[in-house]
Amino acid sequence: MVALSQERLVSSTDAPVRRFSPPTCDRIFRFASLASALLVLIVLLGIIGSMIYGGWPAFSEFGLSFITSSVWNVNEDQYGAWVAIVGTLTTALIALVIGVPLSLGIAIFLTQLCPPWLKRPVATTIELLAAVPSIIYGMWGLFVFAPLFANYVQIPVSNIVEGMPIVGTILYARTPSGVGILTAGIILAIMIIPFIASIARDILDQIPSVLRESAYGIGCTTWEVVRNVLVPQAGVSIIGAIMLGLGRALGETMAVTFVVGNANRLSGSLFDPGSTIASRIANEFNEAIGLQLNALMALGCILFLVTFTVLVLARLLVSRVKVG
Repeated sequence: MVALSQERLVSSTDAPVRRFSPPTCDRIFRFASLASALLVLIVLLGIIGSMIYGGWPAFSEFGLSFITSSVWNVNEDQYGAWVAIVGTLTTALIALVIGVPLSLGIAIFLTQLCPPWLKRPVATTIELLAAVPSIIYGMWGLFVFAPLFANYVQIPVSNIVEGMPIVGTILYARTPSGVGILTAGIILAIMIIPFIASIARDILDQIPSVLRESAYGIGCTTWEVVRNVLVPQAGVSIIGAIMLGLGRALGETMAVTFVVGNANRLSGSLFDPGSTIASRIANEFNEAIGLQLNALMALGCILFLVTFTVLVLARLLVSRVKVG
């Protein structure tokens, strides 16, 4: 038996083994990594180039007024992007104002206050919300949330603030249907909460426990530990999570299309219907021809520019936080 084992060992060691030399493996790895990076850049440049090429006739026809004008008349081939731009930025801002505090509150509760038996169910539920398709959020918002919002928020609030200066304009619904800019912002907030909360929770979990224990040891309360220890340590990553949620809010299409109202008008009231860049493209792209199609492609260019600007500002903010 021992002799047989030795025979097999000798035969296995004598068999030629083909493998790449270390320099060859290193070259293949470098080439594959470079090709992956270049592929992403090529795809991105292709997308940008196609949008600029498709939207250039609209920019040439209307010039700067395409951005500043609020007219969108398909019959007369007059197009302006200002209403859609304002709607996009407003709904995204509302989503951040509502979603960021809730997301950070969820992350802090799961990492600091939640009992062990409840932590896994809550964390799993939050993560499952991220897997819900956006069209489901839109349908729920239109058929369930919007009627409730109209009956229990828009009508009572409009009756209270009617005639008041400023507040009577911002929170007054001329036609309380439930859909509008504020409704779209609330739906977007619900959609971005899972992303921000999950990332913030993971970051807070990675902070060394000795820092928290030291703070508790010198008599700090939970609020003081969160404010003075956890948030400063995870500040950069939390900003990154917020920017990820903002990117989702800016580019969301189907859910916003259901609940924003799709009206091409500027209104001082958050309860009134409006429009976003993504919702307008989704509504009109299938039937668009000629200059209308070029205008929609130009809207896509503007949305890309807005998103790119947000990412650049986020990088600058993160770098300033790191330096500070």
